[in-house]
Amino acid sequence: MDLENFNKESKSEYSSHVKLRARLRKVKPKVLDEMFEELHEEAFREIDCLDCANCCKTTSPIFLNTDIDRLAKSFRMKSSAFIDEYLHRDEEGDFVLNSSPCTFLGADNKCLVYEDRPKACREYPHTNRKKMHGILELSLKNTLVCPAVFKIFQQIGKDYRK
Repeated sequence: MDLENFNKESKSEYSSHVKLRARLRKVKPKVLDEMFEELHEEAFREIDCLDCANCCKTTSPIFLNTDIDRLAKSFRMKSSAFIDEYLHRDEEGDFVLNSSPCTFLGADNKCLVYEDRPKACREYPHTNRKKMHGILELSLKNTLVCPAVFKIFQQIGKDYRK
């Protein structure tokens, strides 16, 4: 995966994706969900997250209390000690990682805590969920992070841009 090229291309296409997001807001919810789900499956038949791991290298998931408790238990730590060592609260008050790339990302792009990873990581990039209308803004931002989301927007754009 050529992340440098992806970063340039995703930034150059961002304004067209902003316009596309506005058009997608007018699509019926069920149709939008089905469209994203189909394109999600298609994108991940071609893209292997282990070749990229850009999400793990550049952004932090939000850690829910259940995530913190699960990870702390796997490290045989108290939840408060896990927070002190790895997390801080962001401007919205959510727990996020102290630094990036993710502390738990291995040199081979594999997650060192895969079985216990946060819910946000389990669900990323969120393009196969129901109620896509509610996360169009998040998905737009993820076009800058995830090549699969970028590909999905590019595919949808072929039908919805004018």
